[in-house]
Amino acid sequence: MRLEIILAEDICKAYGAVSTPVEVIDFMLQVSGIERWENLNILEPGCGFCDFLKRIYTKYPNNRFTGIEYNLEVYKLITSLYSQFELIYADFILWEPREKYDLVIGNPPYGIIGDKSHYPIYVMKEKKALYKKNCETWFGKYNIYGAFIEKGIRVLKDRGKLVFIVPATFMILDEFKKLRKFLATLGKVKIYYLGPKIFKGRNVSTCVLVVEKGLKGLELYEVKELKHIKKYYEKDIYNGEIIRFETPETLNFEKDGIPLGSIFSFHFAARSTEIERLPFVSKEPKKGFVPVLTGRNLHPNWIDYESCYSGLWMPKKYAPLLRFFYGFPHLVVGHTKGGKVVAAVDYQCYPWREEIHLVPKVQGININKVANYLNSEEVQEYMKQLYKEITPHITITQLKILPLRRKEYGCFTKLTLIPTIS
Repeated sequence: MRLEIILAEDICKAYGAVSTPVEVIDFMLQVSGIERWENLNILEPGCGFCDFLKRIYTKYPNNRFTGIEYNLEVYKLITSLYSQFELIYADFILWEPREKYDLVIGNPPYGIIGDKSHYPIYVMKEKKALYKKNCETWFGKYNIYGAFIEKGIRVLKDRGKLVFIVPATFMILDEFKKLRKFLATLGKVKIYYLGPKIFKGRNVSTCVLVVEKGLKGLELYEVKELKHIKKYYEKDIYNGEIIRFETPETLNFEKDGIPLGSIFSFHFAARSTEIERLPFVSKEPKKGFVPVLTGRNLHPNWIDYESCYSGLWMPKKYAPLLRFFYGFPHLVVGHTKGGKVVAAVDYQCYPWREEIHLVPKVQGININKVANYLNSEEVQEYMKQLYKEITPHITITQLKILPLRRKEYGCFTKLTLIPTIS
């Protein structure tokens, strides 16, 4: 029985729910590290139709099985079907258990909570403030699966295990920096990267996350067709930094370079809301007004200054009132370009609504040459190796540690620190 068959698709999305193929469940049991499947206290949060409990019960019935479900329609149905399980109607993030568990396993909901017009998980909008209060890892536009990971680890016994299939975005996105620190503090982390083709019709790169509470360290694997497992590395010490697919080649690439964060400061563009409330901004083109640019205007080494994808126009002379760096030529790097680094120099100093803007912290930098380098094939290969298909976004953290290699800045004049402008 699949959620998508019983429930309307929009309801599944509203709860962030998706069924898990049995072959994925079997793989998760395989890599769980559990050797003796007896007398375990097993919990499946956000259980839906108990995909995990059913599969484990079929193989290993001599355990205790508990499921938590928040969708009342689903809960009423499963209580009539699975009397062998203890099923609880509750909001897992706010639920207070009476006991701890040996194994927390499942496919937690994923999505960002907010208004129905903008975000998939709108049924939980009224509880968002409570979630933020109860989750120490909540940060920015947090995805609910991160909250499930935190709560899942909290309800584990010491040396208990969490085994979740989740989007791989927590490995690198800045929104999950608190979660990565939390994981590093409370357990040994193993990640089995599965890639983007596990769930049909869902363009999400996934991984199996295994956390053993009370230990330390990090192991990273890549998995092909749920059969072939390649180990990238094992680290005894992990402190919550972003998790990359490092190889001798990528480390060598970095060895002869200076991180961009050492010579550039990084800034986000102005938001739509702050642009739209300015009295000199128009939603119609006017004489002497220029388009407010977006990511669609940005291309490798060139900027389309004519098209107005934002639907907003303003006098160019007022652009520095939005962000100081709009007032002089600077580097612009795409935020969402399919994981590629796309850069160009904004010589005409236009206002922007999107993208990441780089301002030199030192004098003597040829920013046009830096843009050429960032668009180069060697940089694209480096980024693809390190970050796979985890996300279409490029983050400021990724850019800060991207190396500017010596052959690219060797012709610079003496580098002199520029006072930071805020």
